[in-house]
Amino acid sequence: MAGGLITSANAIFMLTFTGLFNAPVRLENFSADRAFEAEAIELAETKMSIDGFLNRGYVPRAVSMTVTLSAASKSIPYFDALIMASQQSRTVITLGGEISIPDTGRKFTLLNGCLTNGSVFPSAGTTLEDQTYTLQWERVLPAGI
Repeated sequence: MAGGLITSANAIFMLTFTGLFNAPVRLENFSADRAFEAEAIELAETKMSIDGFLNRGYVPRAVSMTVTLSAASKSIPYFDALIMASQQSRTVITLGGEISIPDTGRKFTLLNGCLTNGSVFPSAGTTLEDQTYTLQWERVLPAGI
C-alpha cells in the first residue's frame, strides 16, 4: 500500500447469493461515474427536553448501498437472476458481501443483506445507460486488509 493512492479502479466487490449460486460472484464493469456508494447512517436519536437537556439513544439502522453497473457489465445477469428468483419464490434472497480496496488497505464485510430495488433493463438513449441496484445490509464491518 503506497501512501496517497486513492484509486477505486482496483477495488474488488464479491457478493454471495444464499441458495441461488454456489460460489461468490465478483462484480465488475461498474459505472465510470459511481461504482458503489453507501448512505451515511444515523447513529443516535436525540430529543431536547423543555428545560434544555439533550437526551440521546442509540438506534440500530440498516446500511443502504447503491451499486451502479455499466450496461455492458457481465454482472447484470446475476442481479437479473436474483430479481427473478425473488419474484418466482415470493421471498427475499439473503446476500453477503466483501469489498476490498487495496490502495487504502481497507476491507468491508457486508452482512445479512438483500436487494431492495433494481433496474430490470437499461434505459436507452444515444447509448445504453448504467443500471443501478439498491442493497440493504444489517451490518457493515470495516477492517484492514
